[in-house]
Parts: sequence; structure tokens; C-alpha cells
Amino acid sequence: MPDVDSPFRKSSYSDQQGDCLEVAPAGDQRRAVRDSKNPERGLLRFSSRSWGVFVGGLKGEWGERAEVARA
Repeated sequence: MPDVDSPFRKSSYSDQQGDCLEVAPAGDQRRAVRDSKNPERGLLRFSSRSWGVFVGGLKGEWGERAEVARA
């Protein structure tokens, strides 16, 4: 598995069964994301810009952030 800069962490909003994503810094201002129930299945890496768009989308800011990412 690719190196990450610190341990993965779960959201405080995850449910009791552990159904959530885990996130860890992964060098060069990137983020690594994995499934908490299947961490051995690998991870996704996001650039800092892509991570900002993703998180913004979860907060309901898709339009504005997506336009910045395409620029």
C-alpha cells in the first residue's frame, strides 16, 4: 500500500457499524482515502485541488468549486 504521512482517521459522523471512509495525508498536499470496512482493497489519492472540490461538493458547493478546478 502506498505510504501515507500519518494514520488514517474516520469521521466523527461515521455510523456504529463503521460504514465510512478514512482519510490520511499522503505527501505533496495529497489525501489518501479508503473504505473503512475493506482497507486492504486499496485507496484513492486526491490532489489538494481535487480534495477541495470533493469536500466542497459534500458541503453543497459543487458549482463554484467545480468551476475553479476546471480552470
